[in-house]
Amino acid sequence: MSVDMNSQGSDSNEEDYDPNCEEEEEDEDPGDIEDYYDGVANDVEQQGADAFDPEEYQFTCLTYKESESTLNEHMASLAATLKVSHAVAKLVLVSFHWQISEILERHKSNAAQLLVEARVQPTSSKHAMVHSSHHCAVCMQFVRKENLLSLACQHQFCRSCWEQHCTVLVKDGVGVGVSCMAQDCLLRTPEDFVFPLLPSEELKDKYRRYLFRDYVESHYQLQLCPGADCPMVIQVQEPKARRVQCNRCNEVFCFKCRQMYHAPTDCATIRKWLTKCADDSETANYISAHTKDCPKCNICIEKNGGCNHMVMGFLLFFADFCWMCLGDWKTHGSEYYECSRYKENPDIVNQSQQAQAREALKKYLFYFERWENHNKSLQLEAQTYQRIQEKIQERVMNNLGTWIDWQYLQNAAKLLAKCRYTLQYTYPYAYYMESGPRKKLFEYQQAQLEAEIENLSWKVERADSYDRGDLENQMHIAEQRRRTLLKDFHDT
Repeated sequence: MSVDMNSQGSDSNEEDYDPNCEEEEEDEDPGDIEDYYDGVANDVEQQGADAFDPEEYQFTCLTYKESESTLNEHMASLAATLKVSHAVAKLVLVSFHWQISEILERHKSNAAQLLVEARVQPTSSKHAMVHSSHHCAVCMQFVRKENLLSLACQHQFCRSCWEQHCTVLVKDGVGVGVSCMAQDCLLRTPEDFVFPLLPSEELKDKYRRYLFRDYVESHYQLQLCPGADCPMVIQVQEPKARRVQCNRCNEVFCFKCRQMYHAPTDCATIRKWLTKCADDSETANYISAHTKDCPKCNICIEKNGGCNHMVMGFLLFFADFCWMCLGDWKTHGSEYYECSRYKENPDIVNQSQQAQAREALKKYLFYFERWENHNKSLQLEAQTYQRIQEKIQERVMNNLGTWIDWQYLQNAAKLLAKCRYTLQYTYPYAYYMESGPRKKLFEYQQAQLEAEIENLSWKVERADSYDRGDLENQMHIAEQRRRTLLKDFHDT
């Protein structure tokens, strides 16, 4: 079973934003379960203290015009307070990540220093360096005084050189990063200085889009949607590594790092894990096959469902085992999955470097195989979800109830995907976790979650053999296990 590592992280957002972009509804793949967070709340409703959802997070999806309006509102207010131009106010806001309260405090204590730190005013010593020559410091040509332009630093260059400087940088995708041409001068050029220097409307439009990108990316409460060609912006009150979803392209991602949502693993850890998986992909290729040998008869078998509970039966033969460890399913027990916990070698530090390297690879492959297996299970269970939808449609067409009557089957498949997705991301978390009591508690909760997910997967794939109450009870237990793990280990 192979994992497409590129699928774990979203592509970077396109830089081109169309201010007049109209929101369009996109057709959804009926076999996709990307909306598994929706529509299952009633079936797994928790009571009392259990009602706490560690993933609850308030966010708003803004269009280009709405986000631009929000940015301009902050800018206009600050410009009036600081008594600076709108363009300079934007640069100050970018420098301090749009933290207006911090900016006002700094302005109150030292207004001049605030502008220096924002790179819109030079220090007093540099400010005294005024060039009286009519020669451009770049092309060294004699220039009429009215054709010499400078920022607050008074470094003068001819208009032609400024135009070339700004044109080259904007073509390279630079927005607020356009700065003074003088060596060692870090002053940024306000947008009202750059716009008149750009020779074409096409280039001005690009510059406008790059500025918008930089303004949003520097804002601590905003994130660009990473969906391809999507102009939407996500707004939150408090930035956290939480799940957000664009209401235009349905892209789901972590607000903090804009990668695929990865709870309980934190942003830095998932970056390390995905990089390692990509670097070591060839090493792990030998475990990427879809087939294994039956532990009882050695027949080559292939997993065709998401559930890891394997059952094989012939006339004189029966096997009931775990796909991951190939051990007897009954030995897993109802409380703890031994095959989800890596058993460290306590004496490895006293052994040779070669032995330590082999142990490190063994540990990585242990976690990678389980990470990959759950990714494959998610794909197979998406097919189960599709079959359930078709079955519901068939029953409704044959007057065997309504969609509402059979909705619980669809909700069960959605919840299964939701729980398994969380379980998949517990393995990078465990891989980098230091040994100790906290890791033991995590592995215990991870094993409990895994056990209930496999029970739910078994019942979803055989939904006709279980009544509604039994299936919904299993949904409740699985979601409770998931929430308990996230409550204790998801960074809040």
